[in-house]
Amino acid sequence: MTDAPASFELVPGAPHSPVLLHVPHSSRAVPADVRPGIVLSDAELERELDHMTDSHTAEIAGRAAELAGLTPWRFVNRASRLVVDPERFPDEREEMTAVGMGAVYTRTSHREVLRPDGTDPAPLIERYFRPYARAMTEAVADRLAATGRAVIIDVHSYPTEPLPYELHGEGPRPPVCLGTDGFHTPRELLAAAREAFAPCGETGLDSPFGGTYVPLDFYRKRSEVGALMVEIRRDTYMTEPGGPAGPGLSRLAESLAALVDSVSR
Repeated sequence: MTDAPASFELVPGAPHSPVLLHVPHSSRAVPADVRPGIVLSDAELERELDHMTDSHTAEIAGRAAELAGLTPWRFVNRASRLVVDPERFPDEREEMTAVGMGAVYTRTSHREVLRPDGTDPAPLIERYFRPYARAMTEAVADRLAATGRAVIIDVHSYPTEPLPYELHGEGPRPPVCLGTDGFHTPRELLAAAREAFAPCGETGLDSPFGGTYVPLDFYRKRSEVGALMVEIRRDTYMTEPGGPAGPGLSRLAESLAALVDSVSR
């Protein structure tokens, strides 16, 4: 355990809301004591953060929470994914390890060196990854106890053009990609998402990114835990790679709020 401040935040919602908006990749923050382990210059690091941060997704989730009839809970990562990526497996199950992007990244979005070969991921896993996973597990368990179910909606974004690290970048890149899981994404949840995001353009399934995030305590064990990943193509709401948000952000927040309302009933 560490006495360092938490690098994530659980923002309470309505007591009877089953919905947890999960925002894992919106932050650019790299703690000062983590920075020396990254070999990039300051300018190179800023550029990498431009490419790898799901910019403005915390704002999309926040606005959606304000618009929703029953306020969802929000679990927001306040550290950059370059510190640890809380959605990766921390072991050999993670396919992204093949490109140096397991739970602790050693390569950049362009497959260049981010951390030196031989870097021990264990300290970062213990300090950041495990507390995050425990807190997210507790947040889901709390929704189950309060409402009898939990719905995790993962809020992400992705670049218009594939980056070299992408393992499945050759597929379609629709305005909104819905990532699904055969166990945790019921047909009703997927249908609600398609309807909610219809004003934002075409929705696709599991391309260029697929799957959902469910804490391992519940993964493929508790069908009362529903999950859906919402991947938003960045040109629909911001200037790429790391620029300001545009008018599309409000439309996306409204659609996300509509999805929250639909699954909260």
